[in-house]
Amino acid sequence: MAPISEARKRANETYLKTQDEIKIRVPQGQKAEIQAHAEARGESLNGFVKRAIDETMERDTRETQE
Repeated sequence: MAPISEARKRANETYLKTQDEIKIRVPQGQKAEIQAHAEARGESLNGFVKRAIDETMERDTRETQE
């Protein structure tokens, strides 16, 4: 694997400054289950968690508006 260039490192740092970080804890073994579920659907773990949050928030918002 090629070393990461200084330009790529700077780009990564710039990108990360635009992002918030959320850390969650799950029982041992559950991370692997969640990751396998996400990968089976062609998603990253992060993408799956973000989608799950977005869909739940949307559903909750609809329920409170009814």
